[in-house]
Amino acid sequence: ILRSKFSLRAVSESNIIMLSKAFRSSLQAPLVAQRRCFSQSAVVSTLQSKIQALADKKAPQLIKLRKEMGDKSLGETTVGMCLGGMRGIKCMVSETSLLDPMEGIRYRGRTLQECMEQLPKAPGSKIGLPEASFWLLLTDEIPTDADVKALNEELHRRSELPASVIQTIDNLPKDTHPMTQLAIGLLALQPTSAFGQAYRSGSLKKSEYWKPTLEDSLSLVAKIPVLAARIFRNVFADGTHIPSDPSLDWAGNYANMLGVNNTQEFRDVTRLYLMLHADHEGGNVSAHTTHLVGSALSDPYYAYASGVCGLAGPLHGLANQECLRWLKNTHATLGGKEPTVEMLTQFAKDTLASGKVIPGFGHGVLRNTDPRYTIQRQFAQENFPDDPLVKLAEVCFQAIPPVLQATGKVKNPYPNVDALSGTCMQKFGLDQEDYYTVVFAVSRALGCTSNLVWSRMMGLPIERPKSVTLDWLTENVK
Repeated sequence: ILRSKFSLRAVSESNIIMLSKAFRSSLQAPLVAQRRCFSQSAVVSTLQSKIQALADKKAPQLIKLRKEMGDKSLGETTVGMCLGGMRGIKCMVSETSLLDPMEGIRYRGRTLQECMEQLPKAPGSKIGLPEASFWLLLTDEIPTDADVKALNEELHRRSELPASVIQTIDNLPKDTHPMTQLAIGLLALQPTSAFGQAYRSGSLKKSEYWKPTLEDSLSLVAKIPVLAARIFRNVFADGTHIPSDPSLDWAGNYANMLGVNNTQEFRDVTRLYLMLHADHEGGNVSAHTTHLVGSALSDPYYAYASGVCGLAGPLHGLANQECLRWLKNTHATLGGKEPTVEMLTQFAKDTLASGKVIPGFGHGVLRNTDPRYTIQRQFAQENFPDDPLVKLAEVCFQAIPPVLQATGKVKNPYPNVDALSGTCMQKFGLDQEDYYTVVFAVSRALGCTSNLVWSRMMGLPIERPKSVTLDWLTENVK
């Protein structure tokens, strides 16, 4: 499925030994020195007070739901839902975002277009900063410019990778898939977990679980761009690295460390991608996996490493590179001809008739054009409308939905976020398709860790749904 030079094979025995030594080294390192007392900083205290205030506001609602409405039905569960990936079953709580089938995702009740307009921006940019969306997801408040400045300073202070983690990543085989490397890197960071240390001390109260979870979440979000950029430079740039620049915002600094393009436009497209992909409620694979593992009180490093492994799947995070490959192949098939709606209509019909799928269209929940696609389309039309793949994608937008709709089998024939995200990145030189899911993972860390904080704040229990057999279904179906 991964048509690439990378192997998802197990790491060699020598690297397993190296990884084991690195973990022991990290465990033996002075934990106090690794974690420094960031929680005393003013911005973390501000975040804690805002999260606590929101929790106090929500508490009566949560208590009423638990005590007075616990036996109320949320709807029928069908055999189709049970056999169909649990689609549509309402059985999770995720406070940070909600996906509406027609409007798309809302971050704390705000549409993505509202977030683009309201969130603070880097100087000279029109893009809402993704780290500002992190603040929003945590607090249900639009941060001020001063808040975002303080948050960025805090993230920069936390961003340095331990020497053992650098050694672990730098010694991995270069043909190890970047997502495998990212998962290994996150696990290598786990010994620095504030939650893990506090829980093992035996003195952490359940009502306080959310505070060290916030500590870990801030540190993970701070470190993941540095880790991800190191992986990129090791694999695609012969191991030459670009140091972190504390004068830049979180997303702009990540773009700078990749080293593929030093323009404001590339920083903007990176900011845009990271903001749009930050959260997508709790039921998708990466968010649900992170929540599930976190419900066992595994710390955020364990939990999000598992989410990253889910994101690596071709049915989840790899979709954007599949879409870009499809556009490239279609462009090559056209042989340089200017694409037209008529031409793409016939091409789409022929593709479906041959038993193939057209990636980038449709969504498991959405029943309208993905607003993430709409915002990226606007960015592309404003900044590089004459790019050949952008022009092709625009014609596809007009031609393909009617073809899919005519089949009568597609609930949502409209483009999703993946239809353009890879195209926008390759325009600025980030054309290493096997790395795209790593960028996705950097972004989704914002939503997954925010949700972990709120799961611990609400005291949500370990997740344990009931499974049944085919015989049970047959015997009990009405």
